[in-house]
Amino acid sequence: MPKETTIALVSVAILILSTLIFIVSRYRKCPSDKIMVIYGKVGSAKDGTALSAKCIHGGAAFVWPIFQAYEYLDLTPISISVDLKNALSRQNIRIDVPSSFTVGISTEPGVMQNAAERLLGLRLNQIQDLAKDIIFGQLRLVIATMDIEEINTDRDKFLEAVSSNVETELKKIGLRLINVNVTDINDESGYIAALGKEAAAKAINDAKKSVAEKDRDGAIGEANAKRDQRIKVAAADAEAIKGENESLAQIAQSNATRRELEADALRRATAAEKIAQAKALQEAYAAEQEAEIARAARERATQEADVLVKAEIQKRKMELEAEAQAEQARILAKGEADAIYLKMEAEARGMQEILTKQALGYAELVRAAGGDALNATRLLLADKMEELMKVQVEAIKGIKIDKVTVWDNLGGSNGTPATANFLSGMLKSIPPMNEMFKMAGMDLPEILGKEAKKDTDSETLEVKEEATVAN
Repeated sequence: MPKETTIALVSVAILILSTLIFIVSRYRKCPSDKIMVIYGKVGSAKDGTALSAKCIHGGAAFVWPIFQAYEYLDLTPISISVDLKNALSRQNIRIDVPSSFTVGISTEPGVMQNAAERLLGLRLNQIQDLAKDIIFGQLRLVIATMDIEEINTDRDKFLEAVSSNVETELKKIGLRLINVNVTDINDESGYIAALGKEAAAKAINDAKKSVAEKDRDGAIGEANAKRDQRIKVAAADAEAIKGENESLAQIAQSNATRRELEADALRRATAAEKIAQAKALQEAYAAEQEAEIARAARERATQEADVLVKAEIQKRKMELEAEAQAEQARILAKGEADAIYLKMEAEARGMQEILTKQALGYAELVRAAGGDALNATRLLLADKMEELMKVQVEAIKGIKIDKVTVWDNLGGSNGTPATANFLSGMLKSIPPMNEMFKMAGMDLPEILGKEAKKDTDSETLEVKEEATVAN
C-alpha cells in the first residue's frame, strides 16, 4: 500500500475519532439532585416565542458549542427561619408567630422555567433572603384574615392557608414549599394565655362536678343498701317470731296459765320490736335527709364556681378590649395632633418668610431713598397712586349720568351753571385725594379739588369796597 494512502487513512481515522470524542464530551447528563439549565439558542415555544432557557431534570442532552452553554440548579432543600413579630390579626391584636419553612427549587415544568429565569446564578443565601421576604409578607397577610382563636386552636386551617398563599407566590420565582412548622404563638396582650386559663378552669370545674356527682351517687347507694338490709332483717325476725308463736300457741293449748304468760311475753316482745323498727326507720330517714342536704350544697357550690369563673373571664376580656380601643384612640389622637402641629409650624414658617422678605424689601426701598423713611413712604404712595385713583373712579363708575335730568337756569353763584355745581359736588363726595397727596408731598391741580390760596390784600380791598357801597 502506498505511503500517501496510509497517511490519508490514518488522518481520516484520527478525524473521526476526534469528532466522536468531541460529541461525547458535549453530551451532558443531569444528576437526580440538580436541574441542568441550557441557555443560549435553545429553540422556541409552541406559540412561536423564543425560549430563554431549556430545563432538564433526570435526563441528558447535547450542548452545542458556541451556540449554547449550561449551568446547574441545586435541588437541596433550603431551611428558612421566620421570626415574625407584631403581626396584626383580624381583631387588631398583635401576635408573634415564630416558624420555620423548608423550600426548594421546583421540578414542575412551568415553575422550573421560572427558576431558570430568576434564580440561575444566585447564591444559596440570596435565594434564602428572597424566599424569606415573600414568606414574611404572605404570613402577615394570612394572620390579618384570621382571628386569634382560629390561629391558636385550628392549626391545620392556619397552616393550610399559609401553605396555599406562600406556595403560590414562591412558584413565581421557581420555588416550591416543602414543609411549614409553627413552633409557638404568643401575643403581647396576654389574650392567648387568658384563653388557656379559661380552658384549664373549665376542665377543672368539669372534673370537680363529676367527682361531686359520683360522691352523691355513692351516698345514695349506701343509704339504699342499709335500708334494704334493715327491711330484710326485720322480715326474717318477723318470720322467726311467727314460728315461735305458733309453737307456743300449741303448747299453750294444754296449759292455760302458761298460755297467759306466753301471751303477755309475746305482747311485750312485739311492742319492743315495733319500737326498734320505728327507731331504725327514723335513723334511716335522718341519714337520707343529711345526704340530700350535702348533695344540694355541693351542686350550689359547683354552680356558683361556674358562674363566677365565667363572669371573671368575661370581665377580663372586656377590660382587654377596652384597653385595646383606648390605645388605638390614643394613637389616632397623637397622629392628628402631630399633623396639626406640623401644618401650623409650616404656616408659621411661611408667614415668617413673607414678613422677612417684606422687611428686606422695605429696607432696600429706604436705602434707595437715601436713608430717608419719609421719602421711602412717598415712593410707596406714588407707586400705589394709580390704584387709589382707580378705586375713586370705580366709586362713581356705576352712576347712570344719562338717566339724570337737571333743570339748569344758569342761576348759580358767580354765574356758574347748576350742572357744573352738581358734578363738582359729586367729586367732593369722593374721599379727599388732596390729603393723601399732601402726605406724599405733592399737590393736586385746582380742578381736582385743590383750594386756591387767596391774596390777603385782595380780600381786604373787597371788604372795604363792600362797606363803601353799603354806606
